[in-house]
Amino acid sequence: MADAQRVEIGFEGGQVISARLAEEDLKDLRAQLEQGGWHDLHTEDGVIAVYLGKVAFLRIVSGNSRVGFGTE
Repeated sequence: MADAQRVEIGFEGGQVISARLAEEDLKDLRAQLEQGGWHDLHTEDGVIAVYLGKVAFLRIVSGNSRVGFGTE
């Protein structure tokens, strides 16, 4: 998943899951959100089963945040 994006999925009640998803998996997640039900997220760390009916928000982290020193 070299082109994976970091996303945060927030649920009713305040819980948040942070994961890295491939672009195609992110598109699939966004399409499935309107339908609700259970959905399997294929992440860098494995599969996460998410009940979409309880999702309150989806945050897609943009930009290249880096830790440490670098040249720009």
